[in-house]
Amino acid sequence: MSDAIKHECGIALLRLKKPLEFYKEKYGSAFYGIQKMYLLMEKQHNRGQDGAGFASIKMDVDPGERYISRVRSNKPQAIQDIFAQINERINDELNQHPEYQNDVALQKENIPYIGELFLGHVRYGTYGKNSIESVHPFLRQNNWMHRNLILAGNFNMTNVKELFNSLVELGQHPKEMTDTVTVMEKIGHFLDDAVTDLYQECKNNGLSKREASPVIAEKLDLNRILKRASKGWDGGFAMAGLLGHGDAFVLRDPAGIRPAFFYQDDEIAVVASERPVIQTVFNVPFEKVQELTPGNALIIKKNGTITEEEIITPTIKKACSFERIYFSRGSDAEIYQERKQLGKLILPAVLEAIDSDTDNTVFSYIPNTAETSFYGMVEAANDFLNQRKNQFILDNRKTLTKEKLEEILSVKIRTEKIAIKDAKLRTFITEDSSRDDLVAHVYDVTYGVIKNTDNLVIIDDSIVRGTTLKMSIIKMMDRLHPKRIVIVSSAPQIRFPDCYGIDMARLEGLVAFQATLELLKERNLYHIVDEVYAKCKAQANYKDNDVVNYVTEIYKPFTDKEISDKIAHLLTSEDINAEVKIIFQTVGDLHTACPKNLGDWYFTGDYPTPGGNRVANTAFINFYEGKNTRAY
Repeated sequence: MSDAIKHECGIALLRLKKPLEFYKEKYGSAFYGIQKMYLLMEKQHNRGQDGAGFASIKMDVDPGERYISRVRSNKPQAIQDIFAQINERINDELNQHPEYQNDVALQKENIPYIGELFLGHVRYGTYGKNSIESVHPFLRQNNWMHRNLILAGNFNMTNVKELFNSLVELGQHPKEMTDTVTVMEKIGHFLDDAVTDLYQECKNNGLSKREASPVIAEKLDLNRILKRASKGWDGGFAMAGLLGHGDAFVLRDPAGIRPAFFYQDDEIAVVASERPVIQTVFNVPFEKVQELTPGNALIIKKNGTITEEEIITPTIKKACSFERIYFSRGSDAEIYQERKQLGKLILPAVLEAIDSDTDNTVFSYIPNTAETSFYGMVEAANDFLNQRKNQFILDNRKTLTKEKLEEILSVKIRTEKIAIKDAKLRTFITEDSSRDDLVAHVYDVTYGVIKNTDNLVIIDDSIVRGTTLKMSIIKMMDRLHPKRIVIVSSAPQIRFPDCYGIDMARLEGLVAFQATLELLKERNLYHIVDEVYAKCKAQANYKDNDVVNYVTEIYKPFTDKEISDKIAHLLTSEDINAEVKIIFQTVGDLHTACPKNLGDWYFTGDYPTPGGNRVANTAFINFYEGKNTRAY
C-alpha cells in the first residue's frame, strides 16, 4: 500500500493439553510452547510492529511459586526483543543450575515463561500511543488465583465513554478511559462476582477456602461471565483472556468484524488472527483450521475441555474486507485467490482507460501487497489479448501467411517491475520544500522500459489519503515519460472513517472526501455540507440505535467516476506531463471477489454496529468545526 494505514492487532493463544514431559520426550524440549508462540507471533508480524507482548501461566503450582509471567516491548523489533529476554532468562537459569537441564519438574518450578497456557500479541498503536503501558497483554492481578485476568485483543470499541460510565456505576474507579482498560475491568468485575458467589456456595457446603479453590476452578462459568460483561459493547473485537488458574477464552464480535481462527488436536489448542499462521506453525491442512463463529467464544477450561459457545447473538456477518485486500497475509489460500480476482475484475475499466491498446501498455504494481492483484489483472489481460488474437486469425484465416501468424502470436502483454520502494527515508529537514523532496524519493523507478507512446498501468491495493501517490509515485512515474499513467486501486473509494481497528479516524484525511468537497464547490452544491452538518448536530443526544449516517448524502450528487476523476486531478501536480487517470474497484466487484468478507463501511457508510453511524457523524462535525480530533 502506498499510503500506509495501521491496523490493530494480532493475537495468538496456545494451550498445551499434555504434561510438559510429553513435549520434552516427543519434541526434545519442555519449552515447546514458547518456541511455537515465537513462530505464531512472528508469522503475524504484518499485523503490528509498534509493540509485542507475551504471557504464560503454569498450572497446578504450589502456593508461593510464581505461576504468571509476562514480558512486553515497544522497541523497533519488539517480537525479537521479548523472546531475546525470555531466552536470556531461561539460559541463565539453565547455566546456573545444570540439574534443571533434563528435569522438567524442576524447570517448571524454577524457570519463568515455561507453562501450559500462553498468550501473545502484536500491535499497532491506533491512537499514536506507543508507551509500554499501552502494549498488550494487560494484567489484572489478585491474590486469588481465579481472579487474575490477562487480556489481549484485536479490537476497538466505539462507545468507550458509555462503557467507562457503566464501570463507575458499578462502583469502580478505572485508571483511564481506554477501551482496553474498560473491557478488562468489565470482565474482571463479573469474574470477581462469579468467584465470590462460588466461594459462598462452597462455604455453605462446609468447605474451607483452600478446599474451595479447585471447586471454583471447575465450576467457574466463563459463558455467563462473558455474557454479562459484553452487554452494551459496540465495536469489532477478537479478544483473548487467561485466568490465573488456567481457564482461557477467545471472544469474537457478533458481526465477525475482526478475524479469529482456531485448531485443536489431542496435543494442543491454538487460536490466531490468521489461518495460514496456524497451518504453517503446526503443519495442518486448510480444512482443519476453523473460523471462530461471530458472537461466539472458544472456551478452554483448566481440565482441558474445549467448547465453542454463543455469547452474543450474531448479527449479519460483516467481516472486514480490508483483511482480504491488505492486512492479512496473502499466503492464505482463499485470500490469495480473492486478491487475484480483485485484479481480474477491474481489468474492463483499465481497458477503457487505455482504449484497449494493450500493445502500447506496460502493466506494473506498487509493492508489495498489490502484487497478487497484479497477477490477476495480468491474467485477465492475457485472456483479452488471446481473444483478440483468436478473432483476428478467424477473420483472416483464408489469407493468413506464416509470417503474419508468427507476428500475431509474438505479441505479449508487457509487464515490468516499475516501482521500487527504497528503505524508509528519514525526513530530518524541517522546511516543507525539503521534506517534500525527500518524500518524493520514497519510491524509485526502473528506467529504459517505457516509451513515450506507452500507457503505464500501475495497481495499488487501495488509496486512502493519496499523499504518497501525489508526492512520490506519480512524480517518479512521470520521469519515465509515458503518454498516460493509470493508477488502479483494487479497493473501492474510501469515503468514511473506520472505528473498529483501522487508523482512519478523520474524514478530511480521505482523498475521496476531499475530492467530493471540491465537486460540491464547483457545482454550487456546498450547501449540502451545511445541511449534513445540521442533521448530524441534531442527533448529538440520540441513542446510537437511532442515529442515521447522514454523511452519505454528500456523495449522492456524483457518480463514482466523477469522484475518481476529481481525485486524479487533486493528485496530479502542475509539473506532471503525462495524462493521469485513477480507477477504483466497484463495491459490487469487491463483494464478488471477497464473498465471505462483506464489511464495506469505509466504502459505503453501511456500518455493522450502531456506534459506527455516530462515529461517521462525529467525524463530519469535527471536520466542519475545524476540530483536529478523533471521532471516537
